[in-house]
Formats: sequence, C-alpha cells, structure tokens
Amino acid sequence: MYPAPDLAAAKDWYSKVLGQEFYFEEPFYVGFSVGGFELGLLPSAQPGTVGPQPFLGVANIESAYARLLELGASMLEPVAEVGEGIKVAAVKDPFGNRLGIIENPHFNTSVVR
Repeated sequence: MYPAPDLAAAKDWYSKVLGQEFYFEEPFYVGFSVGGFELGLLPSAQPGTVGPQPFLGVANIESAYARLLELGASMLEPVAEVGEGIKVAAVKDPFGNRLGIIENPHFNTSVVR
C-alpha cells in the first residue's frame, strides 16, 4: 500500500511506472495487479520512507532506476550489488514514499504469474 494524498496524480504516475492501468478505482482506493501481487494507493494515508520496504522486480535495474528518475522520482539509494548478482536500489516517489526495485537473477517469475 502506498499513501497517495493526490490520488489522481498517483494513479497516473504508477500507471506509467508499471506500464499498465489499474483494475480497481474508488475515491478511497486504487488497485493495480502486479505479477500476482496487489499494489494499492490510499488517499487517506501519510507518505513516508520508513516501515516495510517491498521491492518491485525489474529485468534491468540501471534502466529501471533511470526511468523512475525521469518520471519524477528522487534518489534515495543508488543501485548496489548485494551479492550473487542481486542488485537493489530505491527512490522516493513524487508523493513521498520509498519505492524499492530489485534485479534478482535467481527469482522465478513463473511461480507468481
């Protein structure tokens, strides 16, 4: 769940980031189905960069990180290799939330799709 004080702007931004439209929209919640997982936008919650830190899986972290910055995110954590070919990074979305990304060559996408 991502707090989204400006729900319309967050809905548009996350649609661009994810490359897909939301499947559910009400004034109190917008939902995206992402690889079998739920990404939700809540207009009544407070944005922040602490707490649970989920990662969105990406095929090429360097290009995904650059794209997030081009779309208006700001740098939080640069791309870093954490071992065994796994790379992570994080940005702050335009609404004040931490958005982590991960490139993991060991992740089996067939078990979640």
